[in-house]
Amino acid sequence: MKDMEISIRSIQHYLYCPHRWGLIEIDRAWAENFFVTKANFIHERVHDCKQGYLTRGRRVYTSVPVYHDSPEYNLYGVTDCIEAEAQNLGKGTESEDLKGKELCIVEYKPTKPKDGTYRMEDLMQIFAQKVCVDYVFSCDCAAEIYYADVKRRYVLPVRENFAVYDAILKKTLGEMRKQLLSGRIPAIQKGQKCAGCSMRDLCMPKLKRVSDLRKELRMLNQEETDEDGGWR
Repeated sequence: MKDMEISIRSIQHYLYCPHRWGLIEIDRAWAENFFVTKANFIHERVHDCKQGYLTRGRRVYTSVPVYHDSPEYNLYGVTDCIEAEAQNLGKGTESEDLKGKELCIVEYKPTKPKDGTYRMEDLMQIFAQKVCVDYVFSCDCAAEIYYADVKRRYVLPVRENFAVYDAILKKTLGEMRKQLLSGRIPAIQKGQKCAGCSMRDLCMPKLKRVSDLRKELRMLNQEETDEDGGWR
């Protein structure tokens, strides 16, 4: 089961809503709305073709592919940005130059949460990036999150809380792999916030759920039989 690869991005989907994640990863469904489109525009600007450009004394690498292939993780994905102090680098612009350097992941999100500086699902997505960046570049990287609506960065406590987040990540990966193997889409959680979800029209969260389809069909057939006085 641990051989099953998990994309870093899907961790955020799962922690936001396991049911939505199941529709995407198991049912292969997808839908977009205003919020998804806005996020796509932001990431298109970040993931440009310029590699290794300089800004404010830092060298910035965009769209850096990372992974961690040990069985306990088996993760892969692409970071928005990885930054390094330019003075600690040579003239090279390749991501291989980052080995053993002081690095910082910067993840871009469209909107800041109303309460707090980050959402847990976003934090765990970025922590998974850190696990992979540390593995690939032999470092202990920092992480920040940038919100486009307030145009501000926030430092994330990925170093100081590593052990706590690492345990959460491993537990989450185990749950995801179990669901993928079963092929069953997780049920909608109680209290799930669905208002801004792009999959709402496909998910139909307010629709009555049928736990046993065959039993439900038998009951409907029995009701028709009772109304008609028997089959004709």
